[in-house]
Amino acid sequence: MITYEYKFRVAYSDTDRMGTVHHSNYAKYYERARWELLRNIGVPYQTIEDVGIMCPVISMKFKFIKTTKYDELLTVKTILTAIKGVRIWFTYELYNEKDELINEAETELAFVGLNNWKPCLPPSFLLRVIKRYDYSLCICQN
Repeated sequence: MITYEYKFRVAYSDTDRMGTVHHSNYAKYYERARWELLRNIGVPYQTIEDVGIMCPVISMKFKFIKTTKYDELLTVKTILTAIKGVRIWFTYELYNEKDELINEAETELAFVGLNNWKPCLPPSFLLRVIKRYDYSLCICQN
């Protein structure tokens, strides 16, 4: 597994009338954490788009465990769990300042052509880097 921890503070604009983080923000948090994981292993997402490939989310699942409030320091533990064919999977664990698990999530993304939106294999440079970290993650044709 490839893991990365991303820390950030909850912005005031992310909270709702109840004073807690609105559920819609979790997708944004996990997107940032996912791209920071890739950047950390040496593949900024921009390099994937530069070769004509995008990665839209095709499936997303959340489990809300506890609430969190404005200005809390949160940590997202992001795990790249698999890459197979034209898809890549991530899981997430979100912790508050007390190191309590407050949310869990999973996303599945597809690799598609930037101009035609047709499924395509991931770029070879991404596969090489992932294999270097954990060969078992790559179940690919490339």
